[in-house]
Amino acid sequence: MGGSHHHPHHGDHGHDHDHDHGHDHDHDHDHDHPHERAPLAAGAGRGKLLFLDAFAGIAGDMTVAALIDLGVPSGVVTHAIEHLGLEGVRITAVPRMAGAIGATAFDVELEPGGRERSFAEIDQLIAGAGLGPATSGLARRIFLRLAEAEARVHRVPVADVHFHEVGAVDAIVDIVGAAAAFEHLGASVIASPLPMGRGSVTCRHGVLPLPAPATVECLQGVPTYDAGIDAELVTPTGAAIVATVAGCFSRWPEMRPERVGWGKGTRELPDRPNALRVVLGAGPAEASDSGGHVLIECNVDDMTGELAAHALGALLAAGARDAWAVPITMKKGRPGLTLSALADRGSESRLAEVLLRETSTIGVRWSDARRLERPRRMVQVDTPFGPIPVKVSEGPFGPPQIKPEFDACARAAQAAGVPVREVLAAALRAAGG
Repeated sequence: MGGSHHHPHHGDHGHDHDHDHGHDHDHDHDHDHPHERAPLAAGAGRGKLLFLDAFAGIAGDMTVAALIDLGVPSGVVTHAIEHLGLEGVRITAVPRMAGAIGATAFDVELEPGGRERSFAEIDQLIAGAGLGPATSGLARRIFLRLAEAEARVHRVPVADVHFHEVGAVDAIVDIVGAAAAFEHLGASVIASPLPMGRGSVTCRHGVLPLPAPATVECLQGVPTYDAGIDAELVTPTGAAIVATVAGCFSRWPEMRPERVGWGKGTRELPDRPNALRVVLGAGPAEASDSGGHVLIECNVDDMTGELAAHALGALLAAGARDAWAVPITMKKGRPGLTLSALADRGSESRLAEVLLRETSTIGVRWSDARRLERPRRMVQVDTPFGPIPVKVSEGPFGPPQIKPEFDACARAAQAAGVPVREVLAAALRAAGG
């Protein structure tokens, strides 16, 4: 399923191998999808669940393909990858069949040649690409998890981990594309336990057991089970993505499905379609008539501002409706912070786990919260700088509030070489604001 992700290496002890479900690079079906559905606007997953049903495993290319098949506009992925400035890369999302199931495949073609890249180079490339803080932060966290896994496998510092050119570019494309798609949706991610294949795979420098060592390192804390077949079902890149974005793991969560996307791998499996299914829908809180929200908080007195900002980003990525930090004075006069998140009822445990994992707190509290809100909807307007998603908040509270999505405006402004305020103004005019 993965995209020929040549495993990262360090120095002379590197290894790269074609994953059992690698990209096949044939574009005989490179045409418009006959059943293409209406695209999902930015933020369409806010307050909803996104379930990654990895019954056949998971890889980076399959993740991107499934999210595009779900309705994330392919332009969200291509624009993010274009920001990286990588040369000799061609990407396409094309319809293919996974057995009897219609799906999408995400193909990456690379020109031959190039050089290896260190983790530090890749991290700097993503950080300086102008992707927007949320997408950039998520992509960097995923790649860090992958690099840390390789460092543990080879018993070297993270700074000494290097990636072969093909594996590096392939992984960068998949990780940045997936991060952009997840951020576009804004849903809370839940994943199924992951099936582990058996056997071995031949690498440049020998034979590796399956699941690959880096895959197992990436999956620390993630539930897995024996799939019973000789195949590489979970790639290191896929493992790093799912372990970073999923707030929890479940065979099937309590949810009301609204949309389904299928991302296809390349090789055929003997006992199941080689595909990743993603399901977007309402969780328990949204599905019930009572609904409701919770306020989740913790106090810390030994964290830097950078770590606090990272924790707030992780809360939002895990599905919080809002997250913030407030300075406080704690016992013995110590300065500290209260980190807070407003979220849908039913997500308390998931977001509490984020705070326990990403901050230095040893306890998290939550309480019911009530609020009055304007009904809102997302629309997409055409501007001289391209289509821009706009949030319209209405109701019996005076004139509507109209707000263009800032990240989309910033990307359009950078592409057009104009100030972002010009794009904002154009989007407001197009929306009638």
